[in-house]
Amino acid sequence: MPDLSCFYSLSSPWAYLGGPRLQDIVRRHRARLVLKPFDFQEVVPKTGGVPIRTRPQPRRDYHAVELARWRDYLGLPLNVTPRHYPMENPAPNWNKHAGWTVIAAQAAGLDAFPLSHAILRALWAEERDIADPAVRRAIADEAGYDGAVLVAAEGDEAVQAIYRRNGEEAEALGVFGSPTLVLDGELFWGQDRLGFLDRALARRAAAMS
Repeated sequence: MPDLSCFYSLSSPWAYLGGPRLQDIVRRHRARLVLKPFDFQEVVPKTGGVPIRTRPQPRRDYHAVELARWRDYLGLPLNVTPRHYPMENPAPNWNKHAGWTVIAAQAAGLDAFPLSHAILRALWAEERDIADPAVRRAIADEAGYDGAVLVAAEGDEAVQAIYRRNGEEAEALGVFGSPTLVLDGELFWGQDRLGFLDRALARRAAAMS
């Protein structure tokens, strides 16, 4: 069973758009997917990434065009400018709590992927405020988890330590975008590289057979 790490932010539209295809790849190759939410704003400026809020307006405009293209191509609902994605002066930690929720679920031995995708969908397609703990709790409940337990665990030191460790690992690997998948030390950045990841897993399986 190949190990596959996914470094990402719970506010990444690309993680949302790539979610169903990633899940299909994991299923077909029987990979063990480890979700690794990390502090995107802290890490990627050190590794060459350019957060959307710091980009010049032409790049922001093109980002919106690409989101719409991929939305239409993949047939997934997505609001290009969601109501609860703060483009200017975001509140501190506004998108970190959702990452902690996912880590709490995974640390409890649960399959956290459905929760992760539900949170991303809530932000990008359902106009819900994932910074609100009541919203995170409701999303988790709707996805079949115990939302109260997971939200209560967000601040646990074990969860916070994993979040910090994910960031340290992302920086050491040179992760500069979300999502970045890592297979045997090889990085696959972005949902548009999932085809390359699929083929790499197929080659790996063939070499081991």
